[in-house]
Amino acid sequence: MNKIFIVGNLTADPDYSVSANGTPVCRFTVAVNRRFAAAQQDERTADFFRVVTFRKTAENCNSFLAKGRKVSVVGSLQINDYTDKDGNKRTSVDITADEVEFLSPRGEEQAPAATPRRSGGASTLEQVSDESLPF
Repeated sequence: MNKIFIVGNLTADPDYSVSANGTPVCRFTVAVNRRFAAAQQDERTADFFRVVTFRKTAENCNSFLAKGRKVSVVGSLQINDYTDKDGNKRTSVDITADEVEFLSPRGEEQAPAATPRRSGGASTLEQVSDESLPF
C-alpha cells in the first residue's frame, strides 16, 4: 500500500495551471516540522514535500491556500524520472494528493486567500503537457 499523511504549512503560494487536455493542476510545497531537533543543532528542522493535486481539488487549493497556511494532505508517493534541459537524468519525488484539508482558520490573516488569485481580470493559467501528468 502506498499512502502518506502529512500536516504542515505551505512554503509559498500554490502554482496553478491547466494541462493541454483541460485538467486543472495545482502544485505546492508543504514544510513539516520534525518532532525532535538533531543532536548537533539547537533548532528543530523541517522536511519539505512537493504536492500535486488535480481537478476540483486543484481548483480549491488554488482558491483557498496561500503561503503559511496549514494543511493536511493524504495521498501517495510518486517517483518520476526525467531528463533536465542539460541532458542530466533526474528523479523527483512528489505526493499526489487524494485529500487536502485546510486547517488554518478562515479569519486567520497569514495570507489573503479567500478568493482565487487573478491578474488583469482573468485567471492566469499555464499550459502543462500531458506527459507531466501521472495518469
